[in-house]
Amino acid sequence: MFKTPSTILLLCVAQLCLAQNTFTAFIKDADSKEVLVGATAVLTGTNKGAKANHFGMVTISGIPNGRQVITCSYVGYQEKSDTFSFPLTTDTVTIYLEHAGEEMEEVVISSTRSNRSIQDIPTRVEFIAGEELEEKGNMKPGDIRMMLNESTGIQTQQTSATSANSSIRIQGLDGRYTQLLKDGFPLYAGFSGGLGLLQTPPLDLKQVEVIKGAASTLYGGGAIAGLVNLISKVPETERELRLLINGTSAGGLDLNGFYGQRFNKVGLTVFASRNSNKPYDPSNTGFTAIPKFERYVFNPKLFVYFSPKTRMNLGVNFTTEDRTGGDLLYIKGSGDNIHSYYEKNNSNRFSTQFSFDHTFSEGNSLTVKNSVNRFKRTLSMPGYVFDGQQWSSYTEATYNRQREKMDWIAGVNVYTDNFREQPTENLSKRNYDQNTVGAFVQNTWRTTDWLQLESGLRGDYVIDYGLVVLPRVAALFKLSPALSSRIGGGLGYKTPTIFTEETERLQYRAVLPIHADINKLERSYGINADLNYKTALFDDKVSFSINQLFFYTRINHPLLLKSAPGNLYQLVNVDGFIDTKGWETNVKFGYGDFKLFIGYTFTDARLNDNGSIRENPLTARHRLNNVLMYEKEDKWKIGLEAYYYSKQLLTDGTTGKPYWICGFMAEKLWEKFSLFVNFENYLDTRQTRFDSIYTGTVTHPVFRDIYAPLDGFVVNGGLKLKL
Repeated sequence: MFKTPSTILLLCVAQLCLAQNTFTAFIKDADSKEVLVGATAVLTGTNKGAKANHFGMVTISGIPNGRQVITCSYVGYQEKSDTFSFPLTTDTVTIYLEHAGEEMEEVVISSTRSNRSIQDIPTRVEFIAGEELEEKGNMKPGDIRMMLNESTGIQTQQTSATSANSSIRIQGLDGRYTQLLKDGFPLYAGFSGGLGLLQTPPLDLKQVEVIKGAASTLYGGGAIAGLVNLISKVPETERELRLLINGTSAGGLDLNGFYGQRFNKVGLTVFASRNSNKPYDPSNTGFTAIPKFERYVFNPKLFVYFSPKTRMNLGVNFTTEDRTGGDLLYIKGSGDNIHSYYEKNNSNRFSTQFSFDHTFSEGNSLTVKNSVNRFKRTLSMPGYVFDGQQWSSYTEATYNRQREKMDWIAGVNVYTDNFREQPTENLSKRNYDQNTVGAFVQNTWRTTDWLQLESGLRGDYVIDYGLVVLPRVAALFKLSPALSSRIGGGLGYKTPTIFTEETERLQYRAVLPIHADINKLERSYGINADLNYKTALFDDKVSFSINQLFFYTRINHPLLLKSAPGNLYQLVNVDGFIDTKGWETNVKFGYGDFKLFIGYTFTDARLNDNGSIRENPLTARHRLNNVLMYEKEDKWKIGLEAYYYSKQLLTDGTTGKPYWICGFMAEKLWEKFSLFVNFENYLDTRQTRFDSIYTGTVTHPVFRDIYAPLDGFVVNGGLKLKL
């Protein structure tokens, strides 16, 4: 008697199961047609939803038949609700979101590996993108030094008086503790990092992401002070062709070009540049403040879109440069027995980058990437040559699982670093092979609307140095729509090599090799916390925001350069530590077409060397950044800058002078081109005006620390074309 009702019930259940549908859509910007990574889609009236993956795609399953409403949203865009009748007649749909009011810059962050909007990342990330990136590129189109140096907490330290070699110092720590990445690849580590800042023009960059503090859990050894990730542009369906021509009053010339376009399943970007400078000395020292150099960069990339879920890109980068600094008369061909000092750098950089991404159903994706880097540099001086070559590689596989409330990412990687030199001194070769195998896992959890947590764990096995375990935690508190706070911390490490700021200043002369049985890893831990507040004042006429950051980092048994018998030098892990603490304050005002930025950095960096405590050299205790911008959309950009550096302790025990640097920039824009001019350092602040840069004679100079500009007042200007 129960057979008939049971049969009917089973048929109903079967029909219900068959009536479950899957919704797949791409969410894009209505104007630029770019995908919106991290946008959300929710089935109205349920808790079913999804977040857009790397390709801007969302997938929601278990949708019943009939008319259903799906709402899509993204930070800075108008929320959009559409009604669909299920089952759909098409496999995928495209949804376009309009900007909410004033157009916002692209703020999807990739350095935290989660590809989330910056508003939803527990890790504190600073970014330079859009118009700000272009403005800073106007000031120095040939490299990225100025772009980074004008940020709070960051100082680009010049390590050579005559060749202008530089490194990135974050929050008072030496440059070797900062990891410089290109699209997530560590292409500028070890020997290849010495000229990295000077050989990276900014025209092909989409944005620059900076994480301050320990980031080794994310990217392995070297990111103790933080990391800088340079994100390249990708091809869009609308062709992008940009040309930049820039000249300077110091004899510089920059010719940069970028092309990008996507053709259905294939895309291409090509960047090429020629950057050069004549030898330049605005002082009476007779030594170059800007060396003579000529550099060529060529960087093509191929993008293949096999399907909406699968893509691949392959790129190569080639850079060659001849750079000569030293005695101005010698470089100009008028040298003699007295005017004979020079420092030549001949370098060649070749690298490949490969990446493959595949998205499975339900927001699961797999990424495989690889890079190979060859860097050769010959550094020569009178009576001395340092000739070295580095081969390095990086291979990584990561699996990402994205959900509305929780993201997981896990991966494994292998990093190899092989250095060989052609010795010219009676020293043991400084050759080394460093190989690291690592694994990591990271979880990002949206516990409530006001709290998001991020936790990670990495284990690296460094051949000859053992296992390193690196935990990391971060939290984002959304206290109100106007008030938020982040706190985070983690461990880090650095594998020892002979390539430090101290040895670079010596051109590696008389420096003994590193030995795994004598030297050990530098270990660190750090924490930072910030508070961010933004609001509108005077009936929304004035926008106001303030970010207050506090930081602390400690490095145990740091690697320092010590004197050794026989007039030699040796890098030794001292019984002590380096700790740096302080704060950064960033304030922004906006009124109509005017924007004012004020930044202050306080840094207290101390070095404990076997119980002897002193300030860490070349660290300005106080820094002040002031920028006033006037921007009439698509017509004018005018900027005024003023930067203050307090006195700094130098490595010879003396103290440098405090100074100001001021600049003025203007750009007139038309639809297809713009003209720009930049008056950099118009107060002509130079170390040679108030302090010496060397001791000894012009034939055998001994250069002191460079803590202030040497090139002084320089005017540059040029033309930008958008074809």
